[in-house]
Amino acid sequence: MRTKLVVLFSVLSIATAAAADNGLMVKPSAYSVAETLDRLERVLQEKGLTIVARVDHSAGAAKAKLNLRPTQLLIFGNPKMGTALMQSNQGIGIDLPMKVLAWQDDQGRVWISYNDPAYLAGRHQVQDRGEVIKKMTGALAKLTDKAVSKP
Repeated sequence: MRTKLVVLFSVLSIATAAAADNGLMVKPSAYSVAETLDRLERVLQEKGLTIVARVDHSAGAAKAKLNLRPTQLLIFGNPKMGTALMQSNQGIGIDLPMKVLAWQDDQGRVWISYNDPAYLAGRHQVQDRGEVIKKMTGALAKLTDKAVSKP
């Protein structure tokens, strides 16, 4: 059990460092790529968020006769929050709605990645929406935790 905790702590430390460098939050998932996004989609719908699209990158690769480990993207949003950010700087619309990428690494582990809202706010110089960014950050953390963790 101690070994599992050390490994989990190491993974979370790497994920936190990655967020500091490129704005990506990365979490391990206890489920397959498809099941991870199925779970996330259910959680988002329960909270009233809008599901915009789901993209199966590995299926697209297969159509092009290329190999790609399971990789899927879920695009979703909350127009009330997103609009508030775009009222400060419409350019942030290039990064909205939010996206979560679920992918399998070369060792069969499944991960999710998503943009840290605070990073996006900095990228687009949105400085007057701290409460919205804080709310988005907390919500994304909780929603993605529910999708990737065993009950």
